[in-house]
Amino acid sequence: MVRHFQVAGLVFSLALPEDFPAADLLHNYDPFSIPCPAGEVLFQLELGGPSPEAAGEALFEAKPELGEPVVGLYRCGDGYLAAFSPQPGMPVCGELTMSADFRRGRLHTCGSPMNQAFAVNNALMLLYAFASAPYRALEMHASVVMHGGRGFLFLGRSGTGKSTHSRLWLQHIPGTELLNDDNPVLRVVDGEVRVYGTPWSGKTPCYKAQDVPVGAIVRLNQAPANRIDRLGTVGAYASVMASCSGFRPIRALADAQHETLAVVAQQVPCYRMECLPDAAAARLCQETVDG
Repeated sequence: MVRHFQVAGLVFSLALPEDFPAADLLHNYDPFSIPCPAGEVLFQLELGGPSPEAAGEALFEAKPELGEPVVGLYRCGDGYLAAFSPQPGMPVCGELTMSADFRRGRLHTCGSPMNQAFAVNNALMLLYAFASAPYRALEMHASVVMHGGRGFLFLGRSGTGKSTHSRLWLQHIPGTELLNDDNPVLRVVDGEVRVYGTPWSGKTPCYKAQDVPVGAIVRLNQAPANRIDRLGTVGAYASVMASCSGFRPIRALADAQHETLAVVAQQVPCYRMECLPDAAAARLCQETVDG
């Protein structure tokens, strides 16, 4: 059973066994489903088969954080191996082998249907982030709202209030709509920076195959008072880079991301906002970046 999806204008395929136990838990991909494309796809992911060969050199191992997924990236033959666990202390439920160019992947899953769906989502997110880099795309860790025909991204560390700030816009700024609450994609298309909805939206089920030009990017920090300041180009570059998925030690990925980040930092207004989780913060932000 092979399905094809289009995210931010880029097509990928997923081959599932007919009896895959987590198939009914992957409805987040339905809005992005397309017929079999005539041209080449960005990457192909196939599920099934035995556990992959032993991992080689460790390239990245996430620091365990309570409630956060655990991801490791390793050398594996001529390509790479990624291992996924839902949270610290839980066994690995997905092992993804990838070709050196990230165009082909095979995923071995185990555990409950929910854990296997978790593995599929993380494998597709990782492959997409790596394979899309040469196409001027950045997979972001952000919450994004749409207002007035433009998209506004809220960045920050986990727990800093990105989703809360989006909800405040939805509650207090008429005409606001949520596009994605965790993993939107920025892409430079014909010289314009646009933000796209994706099948990956964290704990908020918001899966929209929509896109709009980017109006602004705001990095949030919790503070006892509300204040917002425009960042210069260097600060904007660093702010956006800190929230995009990728793996900079792989030179080809780093170079591709640098080119896209440079365009974003130069063309999109970026801000740093210290704020409270209140309506006044949302109004100040909207008046500054969209007034």
